[in-house]
Amino acid sequence: MSTVKAFRNYGKYYDLLYQDKDYAEECDFLEEIFRRYAGDMPKAILDAGCGTGGHALILAERGYDVTGVDQSKEMIYIAKNKAAHIGANADFRRMNMIDFKLGRRFDACISMFAAVGYVTANEELQRCFSSISNHLKTGSLFVFDYWNGPAVLTIKPSINVKTVKNEDERLIRIATPQLDAAHHLCKVSYHCMVIKGRELIEEFEEEHMMRFLFPEEVRHYLEETGFDLLSISPFMSLEGKADETVWNVIAIAKARTGKR
Repeated sequence: MSTVKAFRNYGKYYDLLYQDKDYAEECDFLEEIFRRYAGDMPKAILDAGCGTGGHALILAERGYDVTGVDQSKEMIYIAKNKAAHIGANADFRRMNMIDFKLGRRFDACISMFAAVGYVTANEELQRCFSSISNHLKTGSLFVFDYWNGPAVLTIKPSINVKTVKNEDERLIRIATPQLDAAHHLCKVSYHCMVIKGRELIEEFEEEHMMRFLFPEEVRHYLEETGFDLLSISPFMSLEGKADETVWNVIAIAKARTGKR
């Protein structure tokens, strides 16, 4: 897992790159999941792979007790600053989501924006799910989205160019993917250029290795770590089939009654 290196430069521009992402709508969706699948609405939520706090801060403002963990120093620094700026009751910790210990249990865990995809090895994925399981109360929900393997192999990743702007800067990101189907991996090479006026003020490259998952292996890793899989559906939907046409899917699992 190479999240630290992956977000060293990328993390600084993360919020700019994803300024079009509707975190509030996604939090509405999470609350819909809680209402449908949780016995009681959760109060304490763990956000595994929280990034810059996009979901955690909105949920905190809605009254939830949120703790976010992420391996990236840059991302956690930004999340803490944002929380302080708006006075949000959210706790952010720099921790590896594979092995972390917070000394408490939560009513639900979320892991959004394909954060589990950065856990690329089988043994690490099992440890990640186990660590999350150890931080949940019996009956708690674990909700995460990921790249859907059947769709990745059917649609196949392609080169993507994205340009975003703020008041005085323009960021151009060129994403070049390299598929490794045999190992369920896709290496995405990012070439980023930051332009102010007509001047190139920063240019950097990063490689992000992403794991895509298949339905039965998701079920396997969940069951091995104390969860029952409740649902896999297209992202932002609780209906429909997560087939080879759907790249992003959402999995909903429940911590098993009587788990150790």
